Amino acid sequence: MFLFLLLMISNHAYAIERIAFGSCAKQYEKQQPVWQTIQQDQPDVMLMIGDNVYADVQIVNGKEVGNPVTDPEDFTQAYNKLRKHPGFSKLREQTTTLATWDDHDYGQNDGGATYPLKQASQKAFLDFWLKDKNDPLYQQAGIYYSKIFGDDDRRVQIIMLDTRYHRDDLVRKPVETLPGRFIPHSDTNKTLLGEQQWQWLKLQLQKPAEIRLIVTSYQLVSFQHGWESWGNFPHERQRLYDLITDTHANGVIFMSGDRHFTEISVDKGQLGSKVPYPMWDFTSSGLIQKEEAIDDKNTFRVGQAYRTTNYGLIDINWQDTLLDTSIELVAKGETGKELIKQVVLLKDIQLSH
Repeated sequence: MFLFLLLMISNHAYAIERIAFGSCAKQYEKQQPVWQTIQQDQPDVMLMIGDNVYADVQIVNGKEVGNPVTDPEDFTQAYNKLRKHPGFSKLREQTTTLATWDDHDYGQNDGGATYPLKQASQKAFLDFWLKDKNDPLYQQAGIYYSKIFGDDDRRVQIIMLDTRYHRDDLVRKPVETLPGRFIPHSDTNKTLLGEQQWQWLKLQLQKPAEIRLIVTSYQLVSFQHGWESWGNFPHERQRLYDLITDTHANGVIFMSGDRHFTEISVDKGQLGSKVPYPMWDFTSSGLIQKEEAIDDKNTFRVGQAYRTTNYGLIDINWQDTLLDTSIELVAKGETGKELIKQVVLLKDIQLSH
């Protein structure tokens, strides 16, 4: 099915049980067996959560060369290359697919609100993922949207955030040192989502749902690595936690990409944040990724991290006693081998009354 096809349907009488997701798919790589592997898992929904193409990367003498996109045709060419991969095309055709972007399909590495071609980038994104040229997203500044699957007490809300279009510039370190290149904003007027998206998000979190999967293209929980994350805007990170509390939004799990590895993190307030309940962040990045070592610090990490081709699965095991429902977070490799598994009980991600 095509992106947003289900947005035109007001209700669903079935409960979804398996959501697959991934990020960082390099359209210029000829061999991409991961698409067939994902399809074998038969997800109800596939989420493409950023860097679905690398429009800002060209192959020069066999090497990747990155520069901001200055010609809108580069977006079209990148999406056309992705479309030509038969495994991806078959998965998209047979599986409900939702997408958002990150910096490389947006058009500029680490890009935000000041990127000059963001309107052209949005049009190219929507032209590829949408079939309805009258969809309201063509009139919206940014590509944030949400969808609720299921009804009664088996509702799964998927919230796709836009972390690019309205995001203020990052603060670079005065001296290039490891780890990372960015330091947190001290100016609390700086924004990651933009006020209009914040107000929209508040309304979404007030809608009834038992499980809420919030997609953010880069990590919410982990930030000690010094690269892009919600930690660049600590006041916005806390604002999101507070919004979940204020709207009584139970059952939230975050999904992120960007980092070119997979890991699972949980914020229980161990570094001082005030959390509504344990905030889980499942990172899957590198649909097309070479295997390498990882030395990133992450106080919030649970288990191991793996830098290799990977995708994520969220399996929901609904129970008659709703709060006994378990949510399995599973990272898999290119052949379907299980890399990471974490079970989260629905009763453990509820606000205390």
